[in-house]
Amino acid sequence: MEQKKKALGRGLEQLFSNEVLDFDSFENKVIEESNESDIKEISVDEIRSNPYQPRKNFDQKSLDELAQSIKTYGIFQPIIVKKSIKGYDLIAGERRLRATKLAGLKTIPAIVKNMTDEQMREIALLENLQREDLTAIELAWAYKDIIDSSNIKQDDLAHKLGKSRSHITNTLGLLRLPKEVQNMILDNKISMGHARVLSKLEDDDLIIEYANRVINDDLSVRDLELMATEPGIKKKREIKKKVLDDSYYYVQKELRDKFDTKVKVTDKKIEIFYSDNDMLDRILKIVGVKIDE
Repeated sequence: MEQKKKALGRGLEQLFSNEVLDFDSFENKVIEESNESDIKEISVDEIRSNPYQPRKNFDQKSLDELAQSIKTYGIFQPIIVKKSIKGYDLIAGERRLRATKLAGLKTIPAIVKNMTDEQMREIALLENLQREDLTAIELAWAYKDIIDSSNIKQDDLAHKLGKSRSHITNTLGLLRLPKEVQNMILDNKISMGHARVLSKLEDDDLIIEYANRVINDDLSVRDLELMATEPGIKKKREIKKKVLDDSYYYVQKELRDKFDTKVKVTDKKIEIFYSDNDMLDRILKIVGVKIDE
């Protein structure tokens, strides 16, 4: 524990303990606790990108502009790295590192800190959440990665990131969408609002059809909601499917809104879909079922 305190710093250790994490506070703490001698010029070739970086696509125009600024004015704020077996792993400053390489510079100022893999995941996510928007799918991947690797509940992650529980749940729900539609979200062709509507449908073929219509017909979220919920809408299908009875349709819609997940109602049968144990616990609480362990 003492070794961890020495490596991370008391201020940073407290920041990671139980407070809502804030990326600016993190960077400020690192700089405050570092002396001028702690800032080293490190070869860009020795630095590996953060393996937990949630962003898959970087805006090239934005990087080019930052690279030009670095050529003209230099780098005002050092990046933060962690010593690894071969060279360094990047903790914070992905865009600065990429832009520095574009600018043709061979070294970059960096502060070396020792952090756990979990902290590196959180910092990479926070930097993107609070500095640049991630796509909804990149967010979902990042949330799932932290939950799976850290074995924490959705409520805990929501608190730590200063987000609502429903935001975490809705975002994770996007991972149930067909890969083709996930790629549309990743490419910013479909918004988070459209994606949420699509994630509550069960038929993958219909989801893909509606997603393409959102793009081709420039549909608003409201347009998509009407398409997805009106019982009388005509759907193109080679195979004729049984139309849901109007009375079941409205029950199904109410249940979907209540549980905030996919619900299927057929004659004498109700199916409620969940993606993980946290969602199952939430559904059980809503219906008042208590499981004694």
